[in-house]
Amino acid sequence: MDGRRNNGGHSTKGFAGRKPKAEEIELIERLSPLDDLAFEALKDGIKQKDFRYVKLFHEYRYGKPKETKDINLDQDVPFIIEMD
Repeated sequence: MDGRRNNGGHSTKGFAGRKPKAEEIELIERLSPLDDLAFEALKDGIKQKDFRYVKLFHEYRYGKPKETKDINLDQDVPFIIEMD
């Protein structure tokens, strides 16, 4: 036996992938009556100058800022260069 059956891939248990579009639409329809309440809560949080609400507003309005990572190469880290 070549063992390819044990490599993972497509799940036959129904857990893989995103939820069906019908479920997504149903959830949106159930949450829609709360839109005004949610916006009012967001507005109140922003008026109180609570940073969490301001951050949430800006992330949805303008998008999350790109993450940057500082890489410090000042340490004595050996570089391995392979030559053929």
